[in-house]
Amino acid sequence: METVIVTDRGKVRQHNEDSVGVYKNEDGDVLAVVADGMGGHLAGDVASQMTIATLKEMWESASRISSPDLAVHWLKEHIEKVNAILLEHALTHPDCKGMGTTVVAAICTESFATIGHIGDSRGYLCNTDGFKQITEDHSLVNELVRSGQISKEDAEHHPRKNVLVRALGTEEHVELDLTSICLEESDILLLCSDGLSNKVGESEMKQTLTSLRSLEEIALSLVKQANDNGGEDNISLVIVKQPSEIKEGDQTC
Repeated sequence: METVIVTDRGKVRQHNEDSVGVYKNEDGDVLAVVADGMGGHLAGDVASQMTIATLKEMWESASRISSPDLAVHWLKEHIEKVNAILLEHALTHPDCKGMGTTVVAAICTESFATIGHIGDSRGYLCNTDGFKQITEDHSLVNELVRSGQISKEDAEHHPRKNVLVRALGTEEHVELDLTSICLEESDILLLCSDGLSNKVGESEMKQTLTSLRSLEEIALSLVKQANDNGGEDNISLVIVKQPSEIKEGDQTC
């Protein structure tokens, strides 16, 4: 499979508190991660970077992930470990008190992807059936939408849009949402921070992802669109594209 990562400070922020990574284990399975840090001065950087670095180390020594059930188990176990590490760091480093991060992580194989997330960094799937969001934001505004108090359109411009109800590293017990999807030839998985999803609409994302350009050109175009639309936040994304031809026997999920 083909992958690309991009992270950009944006046009307003002084620091980039996002971290991204794509890693392979010994069997060639891919772990893609986007983390959007939050906290006091530079603490967001610490939280997101620690999350990425710890998952990288754990993944590179992971055994083959042969089923969605194994992927779910791996993500739950290791995200919980990262949560404990972040909490301990915040307790022992006063300058990092209150730090946390969103995380969206996808284990990708030749036949399926399993996505786990906490916060409002998102996962999208683009394929022959169309383009759809496959994660649901853990945000105050999304809770208002779900309860029918405001519309989805109102949520786009709500003043408390960035308030999270769930984040990694902020509480002792963490709840990770998980979903598994079958992957077919040429399917594209997009993981991103809200610096992209808040500034580029789904129709524009789909149009860009399906353009006849390289993945790197597509990724840079998405970042440019977010910056052209204001770029008030850090912008980070990972794109994972399935090969156009999948070996026989690898297509079941």
